Amino acid sequence: MVRGRRQPGASGGMLPLLGLYALNQYWRLERKPPITATLVAANTLIYLRPKFLNPFLPKLDQVCFNPHLILKNKDLKRFFLSALYHLDEPHLVYNMMSLLWKGIQLENSMGSLEYASMVSVLLGLSQGITLLLAKSMLLFNYDKAYYQEYAVGFSGVLFAMKVVLNSRAGHYTNVHGLIIPARYAAWAELIIIQMFVPGTSFLGHLGGILAGIVYLKLKDMSSGSDPLTTLFRRVVGVLRSRLGFMRRFRSGQRISGRGTVGGGLWRCGACTFDNSGLLNECEICGNGRNLGGLSSLWSSEDEANNGVALEELRRRRVERFNR
Repeated sequence: MVRGRRQPGASGGMLPLLGLYALNQYWRLERKPPITATLVAANTLIYLRPKFLNPFLPKLDQVCFNPHLILKNKDLKRFFLSALYHLDEPHLVYNMMSLLWKGIQLENSMGSLEYASMVSVLLGLSQGITLLLAKSMLLFNYDKAYYQEYAVGFSGVLFAMKVVLNSRAGHYTNVHGLIIPARYAAWAELIIIQMFVPGTSFLGHLGGILAGIVYLKLKDMSSGSDPLTTLFRRVVGVLRSRLGFMRRFRSGQRISGRGTVGGGLWRCGACTFDNSGLLNECEICGNGRNLGGLSSLWSSEDEANNGVALEELRRRRVERFNR
């Protein structure tokens, strides 16, 4: 992420360089990663703002990441779209070349579906953690430096991707001339960029690193599966169980008493309550299980001969309900 509110400048000749580099890297691959290519194309088109997209794209000032405006106005546009906007050509070209290098490796190793899910999670996590960090800085009276600043760019997600890419790397890597263990590369780059590149968003990059760490923790908790995919499967499972219940309900099965009639239950002949198969007396009226059928099946002669018994059943039923 880069701080500031400058508008994208005129072409300095770097975009053709980015195009040549991207095409060269992409077509040399045996397995071409479609999600990475789509992300590079989307970021580039948003920066170029061709006429056919101009009516649909918000202006840069309308999407800059600003913690104060996001929380005050609940502005989700700034929360999500700010990562896809860039201030100038060097900013765009540097981020997209980094995205190509990281994205090709991650997408080819993870698969396009899991990679797309990961990028979505990292985008939300990095922006959300950056927002929380900026808000927490108010406790230390750093509101002017962080809470009110404007920032755009995909670099927060790139820092998160770097953490994921190097999470289990056992080799050393070169970070701007420093040879360090690869798993610490994101932290070293955070410090170096902050020292030598003015105008960068420290909280945005730090939020990206922390987002990568949180993503890995969530993935470990999901037994190595992608967190968003795991959540989606759980939601689908819940919906399927609810739909199955609705289908059984609509098919005419009667839900009463302790469950569905026929599932090890018996229906009282006097009060029609559905009792558990483990009981020999009705829970409501106390009638014995051996009195099968409904009371409507009794003959008028039976009713006359058993008038006292019916009154006794009614009394028992009232006593049961009044407990």
